[in-house]
Amino acid sequence: MERIDDLQLKGLKIIQNPKGFCFGIDAVLLANHVRLKPGDRVVDLGTGTGIIPLLLAGKSRTSTFQGLELQESVVDMAQRSVALNQLEDRIEILQGDLKAPERVFPKSVYDVVTANPPYMHREGLVNPKDAKAISRHEVACDLEDVVKGAATLLRTHGRFYMVHRPNRLVDILFFMRSHGLEPKGLTMIQPKTGKAPNLLIVEGRKGAGKELKIKPPLIIYEESGAYTKETLALYNQQNLEG
Repeated sequence: MERIDDLQLKGLKIIQNPKGFCFGIDAVLLANHVRLKPGDRVVDLGTGTGIIPLLLAGKSRTSTFQGLELQESVVDMAQRSVALNQLEDRIEILQGDLKAPERVFPKSVYDVVTANPPYMHREGLVNPKDAKAISRHEVACDLEDVVKGAATLLRTHGRFYMVHRPNRLVDILFFMRSHGLEPKGLTMIQPKTGKAPNLLIVEGRKGAGKELKIKPPLIIYEESGAYTKETLALYNQQNLEG
């Protein structure tokens, strides 16, 4: 049974199916870490129900967004969310395989590519055709496929933003450099003070020089369970273009 959820941003809404994969805080954090320039062309790989393009469109004025998603039923849901928000002039969701994005999008022209890919290895899956399994496990693609796909689409000096798990950091940096996306920024995300990071956001640039900036960690919750002021400030950003 589908439902319509309020994104708490300029009246935007998203259609989701609770029996499928619904977006989480990782997608919201990723969207709020993206830095756009006016008129940027952006692709979101493995877009799911389109949460990242929707959030980015709500926090920008002139950039345009395309999302690539493998699952036909999820593509349909995302397209209906775009129509629901009357954003057809700025967001386009297309069906395709991120392992071959050049079959859908032109190569080497995009300013920004974003990705919130599956975190988990395929091993131990009960049903690899299940929609949740495809979203959470490396069934239809793996980490290198995502990085390679981003490198294929980005122009020289185009920016790549990805959210992932800290236990894959070595693989992430290795694959990025191997495919010409130089890691330029890294933010570790901790659930609370004193807790180990459980997410990271990495920024890369195609064809850039070698220098990685480790940014201060982002702590999501106070001990009380409320958001920290840093998290609230991130969420409350109104314009990502600048």
